[in-house]
Amino acid sequence: MAYRTTIRQHTYQFSDLKTLLAKATPYRSGDALAGLAAETYEERVAAQLALADVPLKTFLQETVIPYETDEVTRLIIDTHDAAAFAPVSHLTAGAFRDWLLSDHADAASLQQVSKGITPEMAAAVSKLMRNQDLISVARKISVVTRFRNTIGLKGRLSVRLQPNHNTDDPKGIAAAIIDGLLYGSGDAVIGINPATDSPAAVAGLLQLIDQLRLQYDIPTQSCVLCHVTTALQIMHQAPVDLVFQSIGGTEKTNRSFGIQLSLLAEASSAALSLQRGTAGNNVMYFETGQGSSLSANAYEGVDQQTCEARAYAVARHFHPLLVNTVVGFIGPEYLFDGKQIIRAALEDHFCGKLLGLPMGVDVCYTNHANADQDDMDNLLTLLGVAGCNFIMGVPGADDIMLNYQSTSFHDALYVRQALGLRPSPEFEQWLVKNGLMDDQGRSLPVPPSHLLLKYTV
Repeated sequence: MAYRTTIRQHTYQFSDLKTLLAKATPYRSGDALAGLAAETYEERVAAQLALADVPLKTFLQETVIPYETDEVTRLIIDTHDAAAFAPVSHLTAGAFRDWLLSDHADAASLQQVSKGITPEMAAAVSKLMRNQDLISVARKISVVTRFRNTIGLKGRLSVRLQPNHNTDDPKGIAAAIIDGLLYGSGDAVIGINPATDSPAAVAGLLQLIDQLRLQYDIPTQSCVLCHVTTALQIMHQAPVDLVFQSIGGTEKTNRSFGIQLSLLAEASSAALSLQRGTAGNNVMYFETGQGSSLSANAYEGVDQQTCEARAYAVARHFHPLLVNTVVGFIGPEYLFDGKQIIRAALEDHFCGKLLGLPMGVDVCYTNHANADQDDMDNLLTLLGVAGCNFIMGVPGADDIMLNYQSTSFHDALYVRQALGLRPSPEFEQWLVKNGLMDDQGRSLPVPPSHLLLKYTV
């Protein structure tokens, strides 16, 4: 179906919904690289005007990737909840934006409709929104998940403690974990990106975290971010809490990651059978990122932000504990500068929360991007206002294994203090009990005699 808009006697035509979504997207380098971006600002506005008039029902009738050739499309269509969709089914994309920003769209109603919203609907409405709109709607939505603690409650901000080491040295990793715990990080997960994906190395790292967790009775979960097949291989020989996997929004992208939906279902079922959670049974951890489909040449002519939103359908199907976009990690070929990274992060966070996901963001950039730590400070603050579930805590904000810049333990303290946010309740109680935080949520000085400082590998 073709779409058109006339501006000053010039009629802009868009051949199909996929093209319309791409042309309506705020400018970013990845879409330009793929040849999908609007050629002028006026064409982008024309596409946004046309998109605003598209009925939401159209997104169920016209798929951006054919149902017959893509299992992510089949998942989106086959699992669509018509009853949840009913309250907004009469709206256009533009009217849906107005409803989301109105007082009628409160926390309860947003939760009610989330399973009726498809990723393409979420992507479409985000393209019609300013940054403040994305923040205003996202902050109304709380998505709460549980494993050994409770993540996502209103007024809480959790932190993934990311103690990566370029040689997986146990002493280096343990030192980073202790450092993070002393600063109040680690309630989302203690999660290591391993330097090697070998089963023996991954099992060793899991045992290291689990031994430390048990020794100090820390109410959190661990994860070594290996491939899902490695987790399945070691699951009954190592303490696997969460199963991790990078995912994308097209079947071809996921095949490039070495996965299919059936494999994720197998891993989820296996992790649930372990029954390691004490507060809940959300056992999956997914990472995504705008540009992943394009970098794998698997984008199917779909703009990178819509591809990203489609990845959230995959995540939603498996009820994860954690989902985060590694927004600036893939590089300036896809998000060129700080402005594009900030916009993409707010889009991802909004779309994920709207679809019912426990959304976190790796506030990050690579050293060859036109961005710096001031951009990350701005984004971190905006995400704190928007109600982000969790961020990363990296020693010095500099990941020495992955070679990119993220957020530090100090950054997490800043945003919690500035916005009055607290860690997860169980983890906060542990921090208070261990003299690391007072009952007002303030970080306390650590004496040389503190038990954590006596830890040895």
